Amino acid sequence: MAIFPPLPGVPGASAASDPGPALRTHGLTRDYGRGTGVFGVGLAVPRGSVYGLVGPNGAGKTTLLSLISGMRRADAGEVDFGVPQERIAVCTDVPEFEPWLSAAEVVELAGRLVNPDLRPECVKTALHRTGLVEAADRKAGSFSRGMTQRLGLAAALVAEPDLMILDEPTSALDPRGRAEVLDLVAGMRGRTTVVFSSHILADVQRVCDQVGVLRAGHLIYQGPVAELVTEHMRPTWLIRLRDDGAALCRTFAAEDWVVRVSSVRPGLVRVQARTVDEGERNILGVLDRSAARVISVGPEESDLESAFLSITGAAR
Repeated sequence: MAIFPPLPGVPGASAASDPGPALRTHGLTRDYGRGTGVFGVGLAVPRGSVYGLVGPNGAGKTTLLSLISGMRRADAGEVDFGVPQERIAVCTDVPEFEPWLSAAEVVELAGRLVNPDLRPECVKTALHRTGLVEAADRKAGSFSRGMTQRLGLAAALVAEPDLMILDEPTSALDPRGRAEVLDLVAGMRGRTTVVFSSHILADVQRVCDQVGVLRAGHLIYQGPVAELVTEHMRPTWLIRLRDDGAALCRTFAAEDWVVRVSSVRPGLVRVQARTVDEGERNILGVLDRSAARVISVGPEESDLESAFLSITGAAR
């Protein structure tokens, strides 16, 4: 469902007049007991950015977005908006619509809640941008989950909001649909501030310039995606061999500067060093002593997944 508030139930929610962040939270907390919920979260979402919220299952992503959007009430903390509240759109992970309304009627209704003078072409544009123009006259009740998710995006887009909050916007889409929605989100950068949660790290790295990492309800990192990758990437090298690599794995495992060594597949070994410097100084020496038949050796390309696993303390 697309929601165009005033947003109820958010302590301290206000529209700021200064050109600061589009969204900021202060100590936002919802405690469900037994360590579940979100605790003292302080988001700062730059205006015009695409901000990805990531974390393991149960980390509190959906709870946090629902507190921001006003669909749940916080136990403590504040939400401050740098945009007018009527210029905020929300799309839940499983949007629901009246089944007898057509797609065009759903989008038009959402738009007119904000702008009674909404032009008909705005509805057509929103349906076109989400790939639903050919289904404009179909009843929402006949839509698959993926099409319903697209319809939720169209209803959120129709009024050209200043801030969009999206909970898992690609979770029900096939690869082609995911790519189309991600392109749509990326195209909003600079015009619309987007906050979206996702469990697909490749999607976040593809379209986001900012990221927040949640673990057990706590925000443990927030900042540029590139900075997260740079600061928390694991210094790892891939070694391609003409043999299966089992002997080389044993050789590297005996080195005290090696954090982890594994055989990705026969002929490909991954070596993770304690530091970049130790890896660069020692890997070639180990290979020389081992007499391994090496095809190539080089650093593994850094990515958000590696950084995420590092910062959350998960094993690779």
